[in-house]
Amino acid sequence: MASSEVALGSAKVVGSGRSTEVGLVELCRSGDPQAFAQLVSLHEGMVFNLATRLLGNPEEAKDVSQDVFLQVYRALGRFEGRSSLKTWIYRICVNQCRNRRRFWRRRHTDSACPLELMTASEEAQIAADRNEASPFDGVARREKAALVHRALQKLSFDHRVVLLMRENEGLSCAEIASTLGVAEGTVKSRLARARDAFRSTMLRAAGEGA
Repeated sequence: MASSEVALGSAKVVGSGRSTEVGLVELCRSGDPQAFAQLVSLHEGMVFNLATRLLGNPEEAKDVSQDVFLQVYRALGRFEGRSSLKTWIYRICVNQCRNRRRFWRRRHTDSACPLELMTASEEAQIAADRNEASPFDGVARREKAALVHRALQKLSFDHRVVLLMRENEGLSCAEIASTLGVAEGTVKSRLARARDAFRSTMLRAAGEGA
């Protein structure tokens, strides 16, 4: 197995996968600010992208991302390592997004962003594909991203969570169940319903645009 190396100030963590993660967590617990900066750097893209898709608003996702890492910093001493650090951060992110949606409902505000706005990863993908076959490719890509965004926002929050964590983040049903604190069978049921609803919305949108 290939080893990985993380250099943090005067300390250096060398290991593979989980051992590197444990070493990084221990450095963070010891109060090493560079270690925590490294932890944030490793996971901030994942947190922002997931929050953007769950909330449908990049600006709100930025605020939530800050809240997520503030909670990570405060709670790191209680992290027991029974799940991976990434899964633990996913759980915090999902809970923060759920709380933000509840806040919106109490305030009766609609914080959904315009459909043409895309996540950082979608923008990066476009930037990487500047050698498109025609000038219309970029427009078509943005239109498709808008359709996906609209279909995701039509799902319930719980269905959106499992679909994104499975299809975008690549987590197994067991990992999603651990993250959400539900039975694996519940995850599989939600995932099947989410896929059906998402597919129906996309097909309907395609038919309307024909």
